Amino acid sequence: MPIHTGADGAQLYHDDTHPGSAEPPLIVLAGGAARHPDYLGDLAGLGARQRLVTPHLRGVGRSPGGQHGSYWEQAADLEGLREHLGLDRIRLAGHSAGTRLATAYAARFPERLDQLILITPPATHLVGVAPDTDRLRARRRGEPVFDAALAAAAEGPDLSGDDAFHAWYARCAPLGYAAWTRTEQEHARTGRFALPAMRAYFGVEPPADIAALLGRVAAPVTVIAGTEDCLTGLAPVVALADLFPDGEAVVIEDCGHYPWVEKPAEFVAAMLGKRSNG
Repeated sequence: MPIHTGADGAQLYHDDTHPGSAEPPLIVLAGGAARHPDYLGDLAGLGARQRLVTPHLRGVGRSPGGQHGSYWEQAADLEGLREHLGLDRIRLAGHSAGTRLATAYAARFPERLDQLILITPPATHLVGVAPDTDRLRARRRGEPVFDAALAAAAEGPDLSGDDAFHAWYARCAPLGYAAWTRTEQEHARTGRFALPAMRAYFGVEPPADIAALLGRVAAPVTVIAGTEDCLTGLAPVVALADLFPDGEAVVIEDCGHYPWVEKPAEFVAAMLGKRSNG
């Protein structure tokens, strides 16, 4: 069982597609927040092309919860994972809320980054571009499944327990996709949420100058956006790339919040399209 030690000595779990390999991995952070990383799958076959290491974040999957579960604090756990893997610098990718942790690591340990990939990240807290999710959602109104998902989202989450929250998420799930075929429906059923871990994830505010700290990141950064992402939007996500000295935005057409599901070829090309500092 792949185990690494957290900043406080906690024994944390991670998946490794090629355990014991000398190949430098891409470390991939799941979103949710606090969603089991099995919803990532093999990232449209990316796992067959390179070694992927996917941490089970605190309180999720096989990793214990407890203190130090905020995304700002868990950046120190990633530093412990880097040391465990024997790497001088890491290649790091995050999806959705996982990009909060990825950017926390970038702000706290910029010298340890070789490459950063941010997949459909929430960005309005970092850039001065107005949200455009309302505009994107307006284009989809009239689709019965989408309208039902919008109504569920407007009700707000049921926070009475993991099962109740997951049931609410299932009703909202169509918002995350550009279409709602069997492919999207099957994917939406993967990846359970851990409500206590979700609360802890947002339990500590990052420093007010985090955007300025990210502006000092020298590593190449790729930001991947979907034109139909009704969860994080498009314009703020694209603008996030400009925050970094070596930032690049890749926009995938007719794609929602999970590009490896809806546009696998384009997603893999975006993931492989920018070389690291190494």
